[in-house]
Amino acid sequence: METTVGGLSSIDYDQKRNRYFLVCDDRSSINPARFYTAKISIKQNKIDTVLFTNFAYLKDELGKTYPSTKENPYKTPDPESMRYNPNSKLLVWSSEGENTIRGKDSILINPSVYFVNAAGRFKDSITIPQNLYMSFLEKGPRQNGVLEGMSYADNYKTLMVNVEEPLQEDGPRADLKPNGAIIRFYKFDTQAKISTNQYAYELSPVAYAPNPINEYKINSVPEFLWIGNNQLLVLERSYSTGRIACSIKIFLADYNQATDIANFSSLKAPAKFQPMKKTLLMNLDDLGIYTDNIEGISFGPVLPNGNRSILLVSDNNFSPIQKSQITLLELKTPKS
Repeated sequence: METTVGGLSSIDYDQKRNRYFLVCDDRSSINPARFYTAKISIKQNKIDTVLFTNFAYLKDELGKTYPSTKENPYKTPDPESMRYNPNSKLLVWSSEGENTIRGKDSILINPSVYFVNAAGRFKDSITIPQNLYMSFLEKGPRQNGVLEGMSYADNYKTLMVNVEEPLQEDGPRADLKPNGAIIRFYKFDTQAKISTNQYAYELSPVAYAPNPINEYKINSVPEFLWIGNNQLLVLERSYSTGRIACSIKIFLADYNQATDIANFSSLKAPAKFQPMKKTLLMNLDDLGIYTDNIEGISFGPVLPNGNRSILLVSDNNFSPIQKSQITLLELKTPKS
């Protein structure tokens, strides 16, 4: 059976078998919701070949593939991130849910996190906190701005996820100037399958003004990677109408001193809290290369010099004017 490869929204590395898992954000409209495995050959510090070796359909609790919005919009998933746990040999993936309010045609589907095996069969799920529930009121997640990124932490004892854009009760979306747009990162206990902590992260402004000026623009966090010591590599992706390329920045975020905001009903003033400390590591605009809609980040194999490789993947949205890209970076650690 053949599928259309595209919509690659995450990437994760299985070091033992030297393979990568990539989730596809096709909402079962082209083919049923699915993920891919791939081999990526790195030679002389460059990507030599990318070979997609297999795919699997994601299955629900009844063992069925997920329907498209035309078949059943109340059961259609929106896959955005996927990680592999070598200890359990299970994959975990997130679905953004749905928040479309159109009178009697409104659809509210809570975001979700599922565990599946390598064949895509459902094994378990996580209990999400109430502030991630979709609502008819002006609170909870914004449409298409929910569980976008995910990373295992603390030697697979915890799982962290993030909302792509601020919850409605937490404040505004990112704009062209700093405006205190703050998203939440959630930490879950992987054994108990419940949320234990939440941390705030302030988004940078949108990188470029849209053209025309009143058209769509966004800066958000599509993915991140836990690297140890309560630190994350955080992708910020900015897109503005009138530009095909996205502006991608990678930050080092540290939540050692960040406030646990799990009990904060809102992050608007007068709420007082300490967000994650963030430091810009790289602005891909500075490389002078075209960068598409990068949505995934993963460790790769150890390079010949002993440093870890980092791979990025872009989601082409199945658009003829966008590209699926895999970018290779090197993670250099400061010498003591």
